[in-house]
Amino acid sequence: MTLPDVAPNKDLYLNRELGVLAFNRRVLAMAEDESVPLLERLKYLCIVSSNMDEFFEIRVSGLMEQIRQNPDFREDDGLTASECLTRVSDVAQDMVAQQYKLLNDGVLPALRNQGIALLTLNTWNEEQAHWARQYFRHEVLPVLTPIGLDPAHPFPRVLNKSLNFAVELSGQDAFGRSSNIAIVQAPRALPRLIRMPSNLSGYEHGFVMLTSILQSFIPELFPGMEVHGVYQFRVTRNSDLYVDEEEITNLRVALQGELSQRHYGDAVRLEVSDQCTDTMTARLLKEFGLSQQALYRVNGPVNLVRLMQLPDWVDRPDLKFKPFTPGRPDALLKESDLFRAIQKGDVLLHHPYQSFNPVLDFLKQAATDPTVVAIKQTIYRTGTDSALMESLLAAARSGKEVTVVLELMARFDEEANIQWASKLERVGAHVVYGVVGQKTHAKMLMVVRREKTDSGKSVLRRYVHLGTGNYHPRTAKLYTDFGLFSCDEALGHDVHEIFNHLTGLGRARKLNKIWNSPFNLHSNVVAAVRREVEHAKAGKKARIMARMNALLEPTLINELYAASQVGVKIDLIVRGVCALRPGVPGLSENITVRSVVGRLLEHSRVFYFLNDGVEDVYISSADWMERNFFRRVELAVPITERKLKKRVVDEGLKALLADNLLAWSMDSDGHYTRRKPSSARRLNAQIHLLGLLAVNYQDEEPAGSIGEPLSD
Repeated sequence: MTLPDVAPNKDLYLNRELGVLAFNRRVLAMAEDESVPLLERLKYLCIVSSNMDEFFEIRVSGLMEQIRQNPDFREDDGLTASECLTRVSDVAQDMVAQQYKLLNDGVLPALRNQGIALLTLNTWNEEQAHWARQYFRHEVLPVLTPIGLDPAHPFPRVLNKSLNFAVELSGQDAFGRSSNIAIVQAPRALPRLIRMPSNLSGYEHGFVMLTSILQSFIPELFPGMEVHGVYQFRVTRNSDLYVDEEEITNLRVALQGELSQRHYGDAVRLEVSDQCTDTMTARLLKEFGLSQQALYRVNGPVNLVRLMQLPDWVDRPDLKFKPFTPGRPDALLKESDLFRAIQKGDVLLHHPYQSFNPVLDFLKQAATDPTVVAIKQTIYRTGTDSALMESLLAAARSGKEVTVVLELMARFDEEANIQWASKLERVGAHVVYGVVGQKTHAKMLMVVRREKTDSGKSVLRRYVHLGTGNYHPRTAKLYTDFGLFSCDEALGHDVHEIFNHLTGLGRARKLNKIWNSPFNLHSNVVAAVRREVEHAKAGKKARIMARMNALLEPTLINELYAASQVGVKIDLIVRGVCALRPGVPGLSENITVRSVVGRLLEHSRVFYFLNDGVEDVYISSADWMERNFFRRVELAVPITERKLKKRVVDEGLKALLADNLLAWSMDSDGHYTRRKPSSARRLNAQIHLLGLLAVNYQDEEPAGSIGEPLSD
């Protein structure tokens, strides 16, 4: 079959937005799964809400902008933005209804049976209502500002995703004014979840949401008026920042100005309580310039993300995932000095099964080591409170040459990164914001140390850490990622060159080992796929295994189709959205796609090419998307040491391919089916790896025979 040039084609490519929603359905399935601990099921419901918020803020807002600016444009899947938005709205409405039904009919009743109750106003007894009224009058009322709508009081500016109430009323106020609508905004300083004393709640853990308290007592804000209804609502706005990097002279200053407007972007979604009248919803939709398609009625609080606090406040280990202690590689157990350990050979870390602390310790040791002369690091996301950043600050204060390539345009982390940039600059560190138009997404750290050889000669040696995940201590406990420590001269040279690309000027020079975008990562991956094609044509075994978060780049998808057609066996593990259609006769029957969704967020990127038995294995920061190949600075790092290569293949690929408890198989239409054990053997890849790498971890769920070789 001769493949056409890349062009919109629904027979070749699946829709990205529908793929994102399909991923969130798989997350929602974790909340539906009664074998998952109960408080964790509540967390998954909250995670779906958080994911959907970002989906509307970024993806749906992009569709609406496309409809305004270029309505006839068709994406790779052949859909216009309008067609896509219609399909997305139908799926999203169904998912939201399913989510609230599960909350109200499944999770909350099950929690009550365990002594954990979310008490809503329609269930309060007299004493509970009295307590709630007192809480309202003392803790809430003093900070509320009711706004009656009239010519002198227009509709207030409503913050993105803030909690608000629309009030229907009648009568005249103290000034003789008549108004039938008022708006009450809940200040963000107020807690959304409030613990009720157990002697009043009747439960060991009783909670009330601020939503219920406001719903019940807002009428007290309008004395002498008749209140007919109080309805919660929340508006979601376009949160994608636009900064024309070619037209500005100071990216940080421009970004700070744009951040202040993020909360007031164009409205893209309106959520209201299901009791809200048609008259009020019509008024709100008109106010925000939205169509009926953007309206979501919910049976419960409009922001489920706020319930994420509840599991943290409840000390019930039996209702949560079993805790684990991350392990350490043998090389680091035998040698406490990290530089000495790395000198003996490359060290591979697999987070969170293995601890992220060696990375923190490496930087901390470098900051205080008198023989270290320079530290260079890329930062994409690291959080507002980071021991890693504190080590960089300490190193700069001690006089070391510290250079940080800090990505200011990391979505939703812009403000934290701006703050870190200011702190670093104040202590004398060099802070660079990367390259205009190219986000720096690569994960790399280099320490330059002055050492003496056996002959007594003084030399500079480079130590590097290269990984698939962000330098973020908190997410390193939740996301699966690989990281490699090395003092290999060729890798050190490559990392040095890449930092020079980012901080200086000059043409990119050829690297020894690393593939990097936007220069040769895409072309090298394509060449590796084509090499497997040539092996297959020559009658040799050919195999590709790859793992990533998203697969969307159409040229590479076409190359994979071509490889499938000559018999190359291709197994893809794509956590999120995948535009490739697997299993299509004559096109992709040799390609499988699966997604693994479990306790931990699968985040590693691993590429494997059999290459006639050589087995080329790379860990990478890049997904197979256009932005990663052509509009970002990304790395793919070869794993060459035999034992480490085997570890990456076994732990990063084969374990997930063998999973039959967390894995979902994708069909050619983009539908996913959860895999089921076909025999007595049950394998949960994440539990398998916890048993293999964490400290003395055992779980009741059979994970397969730990240490048993995993089949291809």
